Amino acid sequence: MSLQIDLEHGRYKSLIVRLKGELDHHTAEVVKSRMEEAISKGDSRHVILSLKGLTFMDSSGLGVILGRYKQITAIGGKMIVCDVNPSVHRLFEMSGMFKIVSIQDNERSAISSLEVVS
Repeated sequence: MSLQIDLEHGRYKSLIVRLKGELDHHTAEVVKSRMEEAISKGDSRHVILSLKGLTFMDSSGLGVILGRYKQITAIGGKMIVCDVNPSVHRLFEMSGMFKIVSIQDNERSAISSLEVVS
């Protein structure tokens, strides 16, 4: 299965990234370059990463997320992950990713949490 990437510039200088499909070593480079480009071109300070449609993720996906986390925090921004399914949630827990990035139940909660930051 392939990966669909939907990028939207939202309120509070945020970039909303919606991933659907599989984020693995085959698709990681595309996600990385699309997010990097959108962050730099769109004047985005925060990233909301919606994983509602993500059915599979491996360590390559974690690397992409961690790299974009570093990119966004270097400019004083925040990364929020939302709509995480149980298998991806377990991968985040085992890797310690939740100690680094914020998690919210859904996009609305993620956007609301940026109101406090902005």
